Amino acid sequence: MPVETIDCAAEELKAESAQVRVDVDKFFANLLAPTGDSRQRLFDAMRHAAIGGGKRLRPLLTIAASRLFAIDPARALRVGCAIEAIHVYSLIHDDLPCMDDAELRRGKLTVHKAFGEAEAVLAGDSLHALAFEILADPDTSDDPFVRCELLLELARAAGPSGMAGGQMMDLIAEGQTLDLPAITRLQQLKTGALIEYSVEAACIMAKLPAESRTPYRGYARNIGLAFQIADDLIDHSGDEAAAGKPLGRDADAGKATFVSLLGEDRARQQAALLVEQAIEHLSGHGEEADLLRSIARFAIERDH
Repeated sequence: MPVETIDCAAEELKAESAQVRVDVDKFFANLLAPTGDSRQRLFDAMRHAAIGGGKRLRPLLTIAASRLFAIDPARALRVGCAIEAIHVYSLIHDDLPCMDDAELRRGKLTVHKAFGEAEAVLAGDSLHALAFEILADPDTSDDPFVRCELLLELARAAGPSGMAGGQMMDLIAEGQTLDLPAITRLQQLKTGALIEYSVEAACIMAKLPAESRTPYRGYARNIGLAFQIADDLIDHSGDEAAAGKPLGRDADAGKATFVSLLGEDRARQQAALLVEQAIEHLSGHGEEADLLRSIARFAIERDH
């Protein structure tokens, strides 16, 4: 691909990402408006976590995938925000002293540091519940069967067969000698499950039969792994100021990563290969898939 084309795609992705961040922040600001009662501290904690910062990769993927099927952008945004609510809740809980005991997230204090541990638990619980409330609302889809499938698949992606299960695997990985298949499986659940759902959600909204979703699942699976390898590379040799959080925690905890198993050069090569494969899964589409292609190309070119 010519350099000028890559530069143009990068600029377009930057603009699209910026708009999604604005739209997601506005959605949560409206949804979590001040209550004026004794719940206010809870809402403040939720707003602290959900508004501002973050790449918004998951809603961006949902919105990009929705363009393949000409889905109403407002409804795609709602689904993307439901996914982001699950992601944010998981970050709040991951940062707690009983898990990673982190002080910074997205360049600011973690919720339990800013508001307290009890408030952080409740904020995470509330965002988790809020995600399903958003999907169950008829504003997300007129079709109750679509809403039911969106709910079912998000529950699977977020629960013990997905993100939460992967987090459990990660917790017990400290000090263990894990091989590449084990790390791949762990990350496919912990990080990849929600990323895969972000793309499949568009397929659900488009009422695409399960057997027709294979290329989109393949794209998302490749992106999820490439994204995690990029995270491992950032944690290994990135810049803490750009990342907005402490780095090197996995190495300090004795956890195996793609970088520790493959080495930095091979890890970068593997991420690049995954990106190429992801783009190949979109070969049946034209310019309507350009945003998804750009996300794939630049998923590993980031510094945070």
